[in-house]
Amino acid sequence: MSREPGAALDETARKRLQAVLDLLAEERASVSSVVDERAWQVHVVDSLTGLEVEELRGAQRIADIGSGAGFPGLVLAVALPDAQVDLIESVGRKCEFIRRAAAEAEIPNATVRNRRSEEWAAAEGREAYDVVTARAVGRLSTLAELASPLLEPDGVLVAWKGKRDQDEERQLANASEALAMRAEQILDVGDRAGSEHRHLHVIRKTGATPANLPRRPGMAKKRPRG
Repeated sequence: MSREPGAALDETARKRLQAVLDLLAEERASVSSVVDERAWQVHVVDSLTGLEVEELRGAQRIADIGSGAGFPGLVLAVALPDAQVDLIESVGRKCEFIRRAAAEAEIPNATVRNRRSEEWAAAEGREAYDVVTARAVGRLSTLAELASPLLEPDGVLVAWKGKRDQDEERQLANASEALAMRAEQILDVGDRAGSEHRHLHVIRKTGATPANLPRRPGMAKKRPRG
């Protein structure tokens, strides 16, 4: 894996992702706070750092939870054309943007799921993915709880986070058994991501989904385990 994340893209892929960013810049109802010349680094290059995780490079089914404007989900779908990427987002206007971007940029392996991740995990999404991704949408224990019922046993969550937080990491460790999710690796990718303090947390599912997961929508955030 090159230390330059953009090296993973050929010219066609670059054009597709530039089309997404162009559409993002034109969007009137803001779905991202970064739409200027920084967008390639902040959205695309940052998303591509996930490919430094071997399990993500080889994934067949990926769930991107809390997709927002479509990152990292759309970028991963372009970089991994043989993988099916489901972008799970509860906000309707953001889903409409992602759908339009995927259509205009011709990203056929990206599918939008306008659902809460807990609802999707209780239905068709249960244990359906080998990798779950999440970019800055909650605490580690919250993300691990949301990912656990979506992942098949031995699958991994790749979480994009900022500066390391000992309390947050300890909370995840305390919740590990209850969630069947164990922290496995932390990659410092700040020198090549969209944020100088960027870390990728790789969290592995250690067994079957606990019977009490998923909890009701919102509970993982309001009352995180650990």
